[in-house]
This record gives sequence, structure tokens and C-alpha cells, in this order.
Amino acid sequence: MQSIKRAALAASALGWTLGALVAAPATAQDQPIAFTGATIHTMSGTSGIGTIENGTLVIQDGEIIAIGANVAVPAGAQVRDASGMVIMPGIVDTHSHIGQVSGADSSAAIQPDVRALDSINVRDSSIPRARSGGVTTANVMPGSGFLMSGQTFYMHLTEGNTIEELAWMDEDGDVMGGMKMANGTNPLRDNPAFPSTRARSAAMVRQHFVEAQAYCAKDADEREERDLGMDAMCEVLDGSRLVHFHTHRSDDIMTALRLRREFGFDMLIQHGIESGQVAGEIAAEGVPVSAIIVDSPGGKLEAAEAVLETAAMLEDAGVFVSLHSDDNIIDSRLMFRHAGLAVRGGMSREGALRALTINGAQQLGLGEQVGSLEVGKMADLIVLTGDPLSVYTDVAETWVMGELLFDASDPEDLLMATGGKGAGNPQMTTHVLEREAHMLEGAR
Repeated sequence: MQSIKRAALAASALGWTLGALVAAPATAQDQPIAFTGATIHTMSGTSGIGTIENGTLVIQDGEIIAIGANVAVPAGAQVRDASGMVIMPGIVDTHSHIGQVSGADSSAAIQPDVRALDSINVRDSSIPRARSGGVTTANVMPGSGFLMSGQTFYMHLTEGNTIEELAWMDEDGDVMGGMKMANGTNPLRDNPAFPSTRARSAAMVRQHFVEAQAYCAKDADEREERDLGMDAMCEVLDGSRLVHFHTHRSDDIMTALRLRREFGFDMLIQHGIESGQVAGEIAAEGVPVSAIIVDSPGGKLEAAEAVLETAAMLEDAGVFVSLHSDDNIIDSRLMFRHAGLAVRGGMSREGALRALTINGAQQLGLGEQVGSLEVGKMADLIVLTGDPLSVYTDVAETWVMGELLFDASDPEDLLMATGGKGAGNPQMTTHVLEREAHMLEGAR
């Protein structure tokens, strides 16, 4: 938690100040914190962004305890004057690769037993960098060079010493995540263990699901031996593990829908570069989309038809849409620019802001905990210097479970928001500098 001394400092880099009125020393867990005078976008309700002007937001014990235009500030609360500022829920990034995550290897095209959580470095600078952009929850994914590259990891961007401390847990105490699948060109390889055509890709996936159905139909004592990959497939088939399907081209999207229809798994379309072309078909299936909007497509032929209008076309068709970074395709610090591009392409302002927050939370099954500012929900919020979609607006603070984990008035935190690759990571900085020096020496 931010110290009392730091709370009184002027955030000169962003041109605003915080006021702290503290009755007596108290811990972050038992002292209420009240943000006053802010424009608050709650993202509550079924439409719109639920704006409260000159609002007050009170948090305590990591939760929101009061919010509104006429809220009494509890006695002994730390009061933070947020006049002229905007407060909204933390961003839920439905597709990210922060934390040095890895997944399957070249031994097979289908590896559902691989878990992203076993590869994430909680000390990697990409995590605080994402917080500096307002991200408080992320679906951290293995890569897409496989038909099935493993289990994704739903990360709560708190501070923690181990990966378990950053994990979203379900009611049974199990780590939450989905299953990464992919089609199109990414899984195609000149390798006997991999497909080399789109048709073969679909056939291999279909065969694996048939085998999984047979395995899952047996009781545990009837199975010859435990198969970790098939155990994960049982979770896919029973609906407890969401499939995150990397798919770009409209024909590939239709193949993914076809597989879902045949085997009945729950699916979130990831990327969907050409999803606008089949928006009606996606809407008819009731399948949501985690979209990416890029204004400079490149790197693969499948992105050639990328247009700014994709999210708007999906919204108009009634598809439930979120926006994601695919960090580092889009830097996590540029999510608001991402939403701005969607609005430029015709998406509603309300839809774009909800696509950054509550829509993604609901897609990941976390809508009861985060994604909107409501009493009883976790105190995951961001404080902005102005309109969320203005290029002149900065993230001033990011709070996760009531803890201030990014503060732009702190020079070390500000480096995360403004620095380049490896910012805040001494090892990365040293490595980059040494490499650049070596290159310069070799050019002489």
C-alpha cells in the first residue's frame, strides 16, 4: 500500500494531487479509503457505462463498500481527492502473453496436459508494465503454433512471491484457466507430428476429441491409467474449461464453429481478424469474441484483411465482444488506444469501454468478482487523468484488491509506463545494452 508520505506528494508528472486525511495509523486492510470528486464509470448494468459525476468510491479490506454521488465518507477514512479524474474498473485482458509464458513444444501438435502456470515468471517486468496500463486481470496464454498448446492461466495482477498468489481460483480452490487451441497457418509445419494442411488440422482435432469422449465416458476406476491430457479434455467437454480458439480467417472461424457444434465445448473466439465477415453466423451460434484491432497489420497473410470496423460489425450483429492485447503484439500499456481504434471503426463508446472491462470478466467467468465497480466486488480499479479514450489521458494509479500497485508519481513506477523494452528489469536492460554495444563494436 502507498505510504502516507507518498499519498501527500504531488503527481507532478501528470499534473494532479492527492489529499490524504488520516485520523490514526492503520493498515491497508482495516482503514477505509475514499476517492472523492471523481467521474466514475461503473460499467454496471446490462448496457452503458453507468457514469457517476462528482462521485465517491469507498474501498476497504480489498473490496468496494460504497459507491455513488451521495456517499458518506466513513470516519477515519483516508480521503483521496480525485476531482477532475476518472475512475473505472481495471482492464481485463482476455488474451496476453506476459510473464515469459511458454507452452507446448515441437514433440506433438496437441498437448492439453501442458500448463501455462508452470512457466510464468512472477518477477518478470512485463507484469508491472501491464499494471501501468491499467490491466488488473489477464488470460495468459501459451503460443498458437499448435492445434492445442495447453492450458491458459487467469492471472490476477496482484503482487506475489509465487505464481499461486497471482492465480484466480475457483470455488474448489483450483487454478482457473482455459484451453488454447488454434487453426489457420500457425500450427502448419513441415513436421510429421504436425498437420501441413487446414483439412488435416481439423481431422487431427476431431480425432482427439473422439478419443477424449471415449476416455471421459469411463469412470476413473475403469481407465487403464491416468492421462493428464485427457483429464484436461474432460474439463473441456464438461464445460468447466473454456476453449480459447485462435482463429483469423473467416473460413477458419467457421471450422472452429463446426468443431464446437460437433463436440459441444464452450468457446471464445480469439483474434477473429475476419470475424466481421461472418458476424451473423457467430451471433447465431451465441459464441463470444475476444477481438484485436490493429491499424498496421503484418507478419502473416491472415492479417491482410484486418479492418478497424471488425468490433463494430460484431457489436452490430449482437456478438458479445471483448478487446485484448495479445501482448506483445499490442503493448498492454496501449489498451485504451486499442479501444479508441475500435470506436474510430464504428464501435460505440460504451461498447468499447465495456469490452475492456466487464465483458472480458464475464467471458472468463469472473464477472461476479471484477469488471465493474459495485459494492461487494473486488477493489480492482484505475484512476485516469481524463477521458479514457483521449490520447492526452494517462493512467495515474492502478489498484488491485485495494492495494495501490502502480503510482505514476513514483519514478520507478513511471518508468514502467514510459520506458522501452525491459524497463524496470535490470537484467534485461544490461542484456540489451551489452548486445547493442557488441553490435556497435562489430560495425566498426
